Amino acid sequence: MKVYKRKYKDKKTGKKKQCQKYVVDFVGNDQIRRRLLAFSKKRESEQVAEKIEWLLSCQGRSLSPELSQWLEQIPPRMHEQLVKLGLLNFKQAAMGTSLTKHLEDFKQSLLAKSRTKKHINQTIQALRRIFDACKLTYWGDISASQILHEISEFRIQVEIVEFEKINGKKVKKRKSKDLGPISARTFNFHLKAVKQFCRWMVQDRRASESPVSHLECVNEKIDRRHDRRPLEPDQIRHLLETTKDGPKRFGMTGYERALLYRLAIETGLRAKELRSLKKTSFNFNNLTVTAEIRYTKNKKVAILPLRKDTAAELQAYLSSKMPNIKAFNVPIKTADMLKEDLAAAGIPYVDDAERYVDFHALRHTTGSLLAASGTHPKVAQDILRHSDINLTMSLYTHTLRGQKSEAVANLPDLSQPSKERQKAIKTGTYDESATGNDWTNTGQNSAQQRLSANSGEQKKRGNDSETAFLNGRWGIRTHDPLIKSQLLYQLS
Repeated sequence: MKVYKRKYKDKKTGKKKQCQKYVVDFVGNDQIRRRLLAFSKKRESEQVAEKIEWLLSCQGRSLSPELSQWLEQIPPRMHEQLVKLGLLNFKQAAMGTSLTKHLEDFKQSLLAKSRTKKHINQTIQALRRIFDACKLTYWGDISASQILHEISEFRIQVEIVEFEKINGKKVKKRKSKDLGPISARTFNFHLKAVKQFCRWMVQDRRASESPVSHLECVNEKIDRRHDRRPLEPDQIRHLLETTKDGPKRFGMTGYERALLYRLAIETGLRAKELRSLKKTSFNFNNLTVTAEIRYTKNKKVAILPLRKDTAAELQAYLSSKMPNIKAFNVPIKTADMLKEDLAAAGIPYVDDAERYVDFHALRHTTGSLLAASGTHPKVAQDILRHSDINLTMSLYTHTLRGQKSEAVANLPDLSQPSKERQKAIKTGTYDESATGNDWTNTGQNSAQQRLSANSGEQKKRGNDSETAFLNGRWGIRTHDPLIKSQLLYQLS
């Protein structure tokens, strides 16, 4: 193994000159001569030569901690050279770089994909929480079983602010309260963050395979903590009426809050999107409202239609506002604001089935009202701006009160006779004994017996039967399913 500076011929002077950096010349385990560009200082380059000898002796085996620390300190270009020359495989190269450095690069990749800052921060925080709990430093330390165990041990911690009197003064103290184990949804969020990070490591050629690819998420339906429910149409009207007449809350008048709730329900806009709206966001000629790309969740412009009456009320409300001023002074704690307005209207925030009506539940109300009005699922998906129709139909579409009863009432009347029995009645060949009744006569005699039995009741009805028939109450049938024509009543 040699450490030297290569020489080159200067084109201008024609003289030979030395390169600034040293080159490490060595023969690999495959007996092929290779060269690695090292540093400008000879001592540092000689240390590189020593480490290369270690790498040649460690090929096919795990690296020592000292060698892993050295790999963590060398420049990225040298990492690439070592991988290119076959001295490091993907896993060994990743093992030489700390997970902290990988996380920084992973965060930059998420930013390059235009993910929202909130999503990126939540993902990185979840990864750091897992890595700290598992005491992971390098890629080779990742263990699927350990990660699964640590996530299952996570608990919900809530910070509570309390005031205590010390020497006659109120002192603010923050305390952490344990609310128990995390939900299935939070568990899946942490697990998906790890799987996404490891998948990125493979795609970025930093690792050969993901150690957690075989892990599966748990069923969130078995542990729902915050299910939402839609508001009924009459509840919406009552909420808007009481809110409109209510006092000022969270920096908004009652009228402003009522108009905000109405707009949220009719358009399905999220709280962040509503918070970004300005006077220029509304086009009252085309009856549309537009949410800009940087505020929408899917990073696409949202142009949604407005009801004509709602547009007229919004136009009157915004007439005194400047174009670049926000349309609504939407607070950060929208759920708390809605909770107080629901209490004023006598509408429970949490029902008996432990379903909540927070601000995002207004978006669920939008989907449910669209479905109840007979809107095509594809149209509802476009209004709610979902990428998957299953999300629209399964999560954001709920059954409103009375819809189940109405649906069952609209089923066919199964007590009516079948076509075969109706045909038998017409031809006079129907045998009542087949039904288990005591009547055994067939043909016209059987029909005449039934007609005589009901003649007394028919006389009492008078003209009611004829009126009901004309009004479509009974259709073509009478109280007696064996008699189809009203003429038979008149004959009696």
